[in-house]
Amino acid sequence: MSATGEDREELAGYIGVWWQAINDFLDLLEAVPEQQWATPTELPGWDVRAVASHVAHLEGILAGGPEETAEVGEPPHVRGLMGLYTEIGVVNRREATPDAIINEIREATTARHTTLLADPPTDGSAQPSPIFGGVPWTWRTLLRNRPLDVWMHEQDVRRAVGMPGGMDTAPAKHTAEYLAEAMGFVLGKKVGAPSGTTLVLNMAGSEPFAFTVNDAGRGEALTDLPTDPTVTLTMDRETFIGLAGGRHPAEPDAITVDGDQDLGRQVLASMATTP
Repeated sequence: MSATGEDREELAGYIGVWWQAINDFLDLLEAVPEQQWATPTELPGWDVRAVASHVAHLEGILAGGPEETAEVGEPPHVRGLMGLYTEIGVVNRREATPDAIINEIREATTARHTTLLADPPTDGSAQPSPIFGGVPWTWRTLLRNRPLDVWMHEQDVRRAVGMPGGMDTAPAKHTAEYLAEAMGFVLGKKVGAPSGTTLVLNMAGSEPFAFTVNDAGRGEALTDLPTDPTVTLTMDRETFIGLAGGRHPAEPDAITVDGDQDLGRQVLASMATTP
């Protein structure tokens, strides 16, 4: 298969996972009673309505809608320029009804899905247009990120309103394995483990991940599992997502640490790689 063909197949896979994530998210939002849209989530300053508004905002831009503006102010939960940008969608939909937000997401994503199927991207390294906030992402980064963002927010809503589920879907697996790729960064950069250190992540529902710290002090993935890793972490997908997504601490006894116990504790305390 040519490089272009490989890119096309890879990108089409991400589009399919994103589309499932969108439909699962919409199904969930439709099941949430209107009075629960004001329920706070684990994301500081955001309730269920804010989470749904954020998704509506970004998907609307990606579908070709105009960039939005709003007086965001200086809310205490917002950090950085991207945080200010994403708050725009929340502010602009504070008075919108749940049905209006749901319909906005459905209309924008249906239009975008139709466009992506009619004219699919073929070069993962090319720059997509449109893109929200002018972020310098490639097609590959954008299309890999969208299922992660939507599915993580599905889980934010589920935890807020007490409707667990969605842990065994394709978007769930995509998100968990995407986040797992950052464990090398956690090991080498955030923890600062010495060169030669090895880490194995056993996450239920996925093949094991292995990482080492190279001579330059950078964490990198290993294609083969080390025979005697410095530390091995074993947990289920939900536990991993809670830590890597920076949402909530693990339940007692939800993680098994084999090998260097102190290093294991350091890694677990440093796992959050996405807001």
